[in-house]
Amino acid sequence: MRLHPLSVPVRAVSRGIGFAWAFLIGGVALSQGDPVLTGGAVVAAVLAVVAVVGYELAYYRRFEYELTEDSLDIASGVFSRREREIPLRRVQNVDVTRSLVARLLGLAEVDVETAGGGSTEANLRFVSREEAGRLQEEVRERRAARERRGDSRPETDERDDDAELAENEVPVDDAERAPRGERGELLFELSDRDLLLYGLLSFDPRLLSGVVAFATFVVPSLGQRVDIPNVGLAVLAAGILVLAVGIWLVSAVLRIIQFYGFRLRRVGDDLRYERGLFERRDGTIPLSKLQTVSVEENVLMRRYGFASLAVETAGYAPGQSPSGGSEAAVPLASRRDILALARDVEPFGDYDLTRPPERARKRYVRRYALAGLAVVAAGFLVSRFAVAFPWYALFALVPLAVPAARRAHATRGFHADDDHVVTQQGWWRRQTTVVPNHRVQTVIEQQTVFQRRWDLTSVVVDTAGSRSLSGGGAVAIDRDDGEADALTERLVDRALVAVGVRSDGDDASAGATPTSAD
Repeated sequence: MRLHPLSVPVRAVSRGIGFAWAFLIGGVALSQGDPVLTGGAVVAAVLAVVAVVGYELAYYRRFEYELTEDSLDIASGVFSRREREIPLRRVQNVDVTRSLVARLLGLAEVDVETAGGGSTEANLRFVSREEAGRLQEEVRERRAARERRGDSRPETDERDDDAELAENEVPVDDAERAPRGERGELLFELSDRDLLLYGLLSFDPRLLSGVVAFATFVVPSLGQRVDIPNVGLAVLAAGILVLAVGIWLVSAVLRIIQFYGFRLRRVGDDLRYERGLFERRDGTIPLSKLQTVSVEENVLMRRYGFASLAVETAGYAPGQSPSGGSEAAVPLASRRDILALARDVEPFGDYDLTRPPERARKRYVRRYALAGLAVVAAGFLVSRFAVAFPWYALFALVPLAVPAARRAHATRGFHADDDHVVTQQGWWRRQTTVVPNHRVQTVIEQQTVFQRRWDLTSVVVDTAGSRSLSGGGAVAIDRDDGEADALTERLVDRALVAVGVRSDGDDASAGATPTSAD
């Protein structure tokens, strides 16, 4: 099958404008008013547009794809031919994206992602909206049919003949034969009120780092020391506050546009979401590849009893997939509803988190006090060499180390039972992560130089997802050394039991032994 014929003009226009603009602006700038050179730049821009149109037409004619019972086969390439066969068993997500222009023309872009891939495995830009829905649905159904049949044959025997496929065909529920937007069980729908709340409550204080970065360029440009009277200092503080509010509102608007019309459904063994105001995105989250579920709450969400739910699948953490975050399951709901949805996705029982030892809190007090003194020192240097202000007022930050340490200690903990590991960390954005034991791949003990002085160790529970690589995975932070050793041994033993490598009666082997996730 081929792409939609309208894909040629749509892609040609999007690329042609960029090429023509570059040739035209660059040529006019280099011509310096010479009419001959300016005319040459215009001709070059026209030729660039013609070349882009020719390339896109050739790309359309040489691009073919076919969905078979076991794979998605794609042949493409203008100057060099490339043929790919993507096994359906490796398909992670099939995401359908429709920009505003594509929606007006009835087109859609299909991205196929595989587990462990660093980029989109296949991109179909563009097909009709109906064809995109057919591909997404048939990939899901055929992958699910293979999993239900328990097909474990080698790749050389994977292709079945038509008679065998008919014999092993898995019936489709009536609910799955409904129109695509109404299939499956509706798990969650974001109301307009909750969407507005999500935009306002999803403010991240780290956005203020942009203000600090901007200030590092502005302050040196003053060139000399400037004395700012009290009124001037108040105006400066008001300006920073207005800028922070502006960043907050911009962030809220972007969130509202991104998650407008959000709905989450369970279709077979997958979760299916759709969201977006101008660019509509429709994707799947395969529960068979689920690694962790996380309940996340920033300070404002906790204050008003809200939370968000994130689902991590094999190879990708929320927001890290090439499609741009299809694993973010529910952006905002009451914390009680979020926990109910989390247990619906991955059943787990009640948990009682064990906090770090008391000496860890004392360590946090010293850490935050030193951070406060560093801010005071930085303020003194700024006041001394750049902008004069009452830097000594920053000493008020140092006593705040005590309540900050208390908060940090109260938001860190872990719980482990026969089926799951639960960890919690973070104060600005508290993250409670649930890891099924059979998804644990590696248990790692980490100890910094500062932790060693306090006989503390952190235990990292690694899965096939990517959050642990960036430090955002499941971590039992600042445990007693002996407790960390026992926890590591227990987690490894339970993971091996969960995957069937060891029975309950076998003795656990010490150490952080890698375990299989599947």
